[in-house]
Amino acid sequence: MKRLIVAGLALAALASAPARAEEVKELNFGFISTESSANLAKSFEPLLKDLEKAIGVPVKPFFVGDYAGVIEGMRFKKVDIGWFGNKSAMEAVDRANGEVFVKTAKPDGSSGYYSLIVTNVDRNDINDLKDVLDCSKGYNFGNGDPNSTSGFLVPSYYVFALNNVDPNKCYKRVVTSNHEGNLLAVANKQVDFATNNTENVSRLQATRPEEAKKIKEVWRSPMIAGDPIVWRKDLPADLKAKIYTFFMTYGRNGTPEEVAHAREVLAKTSDGWGPFLASSDAQLLPIRQLELFKTRVKVEKDEKISADDKAAQLKKIDAQLADLEAQQKKLPAM
Repeated sequence: MKRLIVAGLALAALASAPARAEEVKELNFGFISTESSANLAKSFEPLLKDLEKAIGVPVKPFFVGDYAGVIEGMRFKKVDIGWFGNKSAMEAVDRANGEVFVKTAKPDGSSGYYSLIVTNVDRNDINDLKDVLDCSKGYNFGNGDPNSTSGFLVPSYYVFALNNVDPNKCYKRVVTSNHEGNLLAVANKQVDFATNNTENVSRLQATRPEEAKKIKEVWRSPMIAGDPIVWRKDLPADLKAKIYTFFMTYGRNGTPEEVAHAREVLAKTSDGWGPFLASSDAQLLPIRQLELFKTRVKVEKDEKISADDKAAQLKKIDAQLADLEAQQKKLPAM
């Protein structure tokens, strides 16, 4: 009986053990929907081909209509690795067994970008945040995907929560779209202003320069960390080692011809990238703080909550914020 039990436990352990790289027949690479699938495919195809060649496993793009689809794709193991924003990466880490391992950077080695509020260049009546927050004008507002860092989370806090403004009550109409959709809506005067970011404005300048000329920036956020690349934690360790090696050496190591090729590919990916930088889930700590700050502001200003209830909720949030602050202090600069 003991032998049977031991044998059964051994088989169970073997069945639950992570697969090896050679057992993975295909790697699905997910993309947050910042623009149309056709544009994303064209932009990222050379990078995916080089990744496929380096790891010896076919790499297939995975496109869906919104950020939530990529998060859910990772949760149900239809996405193995993906390009995320910080907010969507946080959701992938918390809900889909994801893990940040590298982040994007610019050709000069810097990493980071900014959330924006943009309007049409012809709008002389919209020039700064005060104009954006004028609820008497009946404006039409283009908001971003709820899982977008720059299109939703950052402006939700810095623009609206801190100024005690609810967009749904302030504006005549609020429409939701991806970054490209919001830029085109502003350029074509379909909305009065919209959220966006410096990366996608740069990309529009390269892909649709005439429309880009119609865009005017009226608000800019503090810097946001570069986009995280996230993999499923349960991928085979030897496959993760190959993937990590590819990302950390791409555009850095190899023959001069190989480095030049990789740099050219990166320069044409998204809004123009340089070699990737090492990262981890710690990159998401400021985003977690931002979410909590936003919640704190909402609770603090909610007149429907009793004083005791409010005090208890704020105490809990402050403890969580203090814990995140302590975690950040322990980390080296990223």
